[in-house]
Amino acid sequence: MTEGAGGGIDDRADGAGGAPPAAAAWVPPAGWTPPGGWAPPPPGAPPAPGWNGPGPGAADGPAPVGFPAALGGGDVPLGMQLAGGAAPADRGAAGMWLLFGVFGFLAGQILAGIFIVVAAAVTGHAHSLAAIAKLSEPPTWYIVSTLAGLWAGFLGAPWLASRVRGTRSLVRDVGLRFRWIDLLGIAIGFGGQLLVGLIYIPISHHVHDFNQKFDAPSQKLTGGSHGVGFAVIALLTVVGAPFFEELFFRGLLLRALARLFGTWGRWVGPTLAIVISGVLFGLAHAESLQLIGLATFGIILSLVSYRTGRLGMNMVSHATFNLVAVVATLHAGSGILF
Repeated sequence: MTEGAGGGIDDRADGAGGAPPAAAAWVPPAGWTPPGGWAPPPPGAPPAPGWNGPGPGAADGPAPVGFPAALGGGDVPLGMQLAGGAAPADRGAAGMWLLFGVFGFLAGQILAGIFIVVAAAVTGHAHSLAAIAKLSEPPTWYIVSTLAGLWAGFLGAPWLASRVRGTRSLVRDVGLRFRWIDLLGIAIGFGGQLLVGLIYIPISHHVHDFNQKFDAPSQKLTGGSHGVGFAVIALLTVVGAPFFEELFFRGLLLRALARLFGTWGRWVGPTLAIVISGVLFGLAHAESLQLIGLATFGIILSLVSYRTGRLGMNMVSHATFNLVAVVATLHAGSGILF
């Protein structure tokens, strides 16, 4: 994948001519199972663009045309994966993935409400639930119940999409893979917090009580917890949120949108998928003042996932971003949580 003339994303194979030379499709040895969800094209079928990567091992020499670069350990951009038949396999399947996403999001809201009612009954707060819901800093059990419900929907949607219109392997279909290079996500997470802070400098001068309003979502999530309770919320925020939200927004929605828009205008389609999935990520948090920051970093995360074709670096970036915000909240600073 190269940069287009306008600075956009280009899914065409690199090199003169933009297409690999004609050759027979690669045939795997008996009993060989492709890692990461890749499979060779059928015998006689033309190779997908960009599928002329390294072979299974250095001793094997150059790989035949049709061998996907991902099998040699390198990253394959999402556009090339989709061109090679990765899930969702077609626009019809992509539409179903988006439908599962809508149902999963709504189911998460409903489950969150159910879990809260159950937790309130168990803790003896059933009669004061309405008042608790209006608190600026709800108790730990309320926050945990809310997150559990939301994340059940975020996990269920991609799982169902994989089972019904995928390969039935969630790990394979959403690119749930990690590599050592994903540690670069630490820098992306820190840089994201810095970028968001810079974006809000001119905005802060035009919003009354900006700091209080900007920090309200983080305070609501962590401010009512102390000691062990705060540790639990922090762990869920730094580990749980990046995992479940990346599965849903980058694993499910981004891939579905990328399949729907294809490679319109070389880079227009991929750019639309990246921007729309990032904006949806921001809107899903239902925070008006924080929307710009949420959408901006959501777009960055979508770009990272599109280029790597995986979720590993996203999750590390997301976790680092949230960790910075948790530490800032702990020290009475400011931070925006995803």
